Amino acid sequence: MFYVLHGEDEFSRSEVLAKMKARMGDPAMADLNTTVLDGTKVSLSELMHACDAVPFLADRRLVIVEGLLTRLEAGGKEQPAWKKEYLEALTAYLERLPETTRLVFLESKSLNPNHSVLKLALADKERGYVKEFRPPTSGKLRRWITDRVERKGGEIEPSAAEALAAFVGSDLRLLDQELDKLVSYVNRARPITRADVHLLVSYAQQANVFEMVDALGRRDGEQALKLLHRLLEDGEHPLSLLGMIVRQFRIMIQVKDLIARGVPPAKVGAQLGLHRFVAEKGLRQSRNFSMKQLETIYGKLLETDLAIKTGRMDQVLALDMLVVGLSKSR
Repeated sequence: MFYVLHGEDEFSRSEVLAKMKARMGDPAMADLNTTVLDGTKVSLSELMHACDAVPFLADRRLVIVEGLLTRLEAGGKEQPAWKKEYLEALTAYLERLPETTRLVFLESKSLNPNHSVLKLALADKERGYVKEFRPPTSGKLRRWITDRVERKGGEIEPSAAEALAAFVGSDLRLLDQELDKLVSYVNRARPITRADVHLLVSYAQQANVFEMVDALGRRDGEQALKLLHRLLEDGEHPLSLLGMIVRQFRIMIQVKDLIARGVPPAKVGAQLGLHRFVAEKGLRQSRNFSMKQLETIYGKLLETDLAIKTGRMDQVLALDMLVVGLSKSR
C-alpha cells in the first residue's frame, strides 16, 4: 500500500512509476485519482488529506510524494525535533493508511538503511514495498544494453554494446533513445553492429578520435589526417572535434599522473570517473608519449584553440597543421 522507490537511476524509477499509473485503468479517471506532492515542503496534514480522500468513481487513488524521505533524513549528529516528530507521526499514519490509497515515495538518491520509513516498509512486506534504483556499473551496463535491445525485439553484437556503453555512459534515458534509433535502422532484420553505432550515434565519433590519437602516437601523420578529414566529412564541427582531441590528451595526462603516483591501472578509471573502455584506451595511448611531450602537446592544443577563436587561422587549416605538427613531435 506504500512504496519507497529510491536511488539515482531516474530512468528505471520512472518506468516503474509509469507501470503503476497504467494499472490505474482508464487514463482520464486515473488523472482524477492521482495526486503529486512536493515532498520538500508538504506538511503531514496535507499528505494525510490527500491519502484519506475517497477515490472518484474508482477503487483506488495514487498519491506520489517526491523527495519527502530525503528531506526527513537525519543531518549531522542530532536530528532536529521537527524531523523526529514528523517521522514518528508519518510512520504511525502509514500503519493505518486507507486501503483505497497507494502512496509512493519517490527519492532521487539512495536512502540510509536506518531510515525509519524504509525499515517499516521492509518489516511489513504485506503493506510496504522497497526498491532501490542504482545506475548499472560499467560491468553491468553492457548486459543492460543487450537486455534492452532484446525487449525491443532486436539483437546487438557485444562489441556494439561495449561501444555504446563507452561513449554514451550510464545515462539510461539517452541510451534508450539511441537504441530505439539503432533498432529501427536495422529493422530487427539483423544484429546491431559496431559500424551501426559509429554511423548513427554521435557520441561514437569519439572512437575515430581514439584511432586518430593512435595514429599520432605511431607518428603516422598520413593516417591521422585521413581520420581527421573523415570526421569533418561526417559533419563534425572543427571546434567540437578539437574539444574531443583535447579531452583525449587530458585523459592521457591524468592517467599518466595517477600511474606515476602508484595507482593500480585497474583503479584508474574509477578514480577519474571514466568507463573502463575509455580508461584502458587512455592508459595504452599514454605509453606513446612522455609526460613532457603531453604537456607540450597540451600547450599546442591551446594555441590552436586561440588561433581558431580569434580568427587568426582557418578552422580546418588549423587542425591540419596541428595534426601534422603532433605527428612529427618527438
